[in-house]
Amino acid sequence: MTSSDSNAPYRRLDQVAWALSAVVLALVGLMRRVKIASPIDFGFLPPVHATLNAVTAAVLVGALVAIKRRNVDLHRRLILTALGSSTLFLLSYVAYHFTTRETLYGDADHDGVLSAIERAAVSGSRPVYLVLLLTHVVLAAAVLPFVLLTFNRAHTKQFAKHRAMAKWVFPLWLYVALTGPICYAMLRPFYP
Repeated sequence: MTSSDSNAPYRRLDQVAWALSAVVLALVGLMRRVKIASPIDFGFLPPVHATLNAVTAAVLVGALVAIKRRNVDLHRRLILTALGSSTLFLLSYVAYHFTTRETLYGDADHDGVLSAIERAAVSGSRPVYLVLLLTHVVLAAAVLPFVLLTFNRAHTKQFAKHRAMAKWVFPLWLYVALTGPICYAMLRPFYP
């Protein structure tokens, strides 16, 4: 077996990571433009999203503590749990946004438009919310393939590469997981 043949499974896993990331980004790009009529009201999902993000954040911190204590088995289980809760979040987030009108920060009367009065009422906090939301969304999109690639490095026993990637992927993933519930808490008063 040549060196390039032995790397083929790694390349396939990386290709899967990039392909999944592309599909997710396409769905996220479409969900704001395309609305699907549903007999189910998915309005109950935003607190579920926040909970799943909070669980992911807590589990990520636990995974970090586990690996610092050299408990590789616990670290692996916790990372798989974080991947699972992130996957559940993503599925429910996409379902919600494909079927439900977007909630605007400050839209107190829930008409989908920010009046001058509504805008003035949240003028001090709206920029903070928008910065948190923008960084949350951009970093979620940017970090997704690298979360999968970092996982692939561990799964394929490329531990030096895994550690090198995890040093910068972990804090970004944690930031995304923490800012999700914060954005939800700030937006909560404006849900219909």
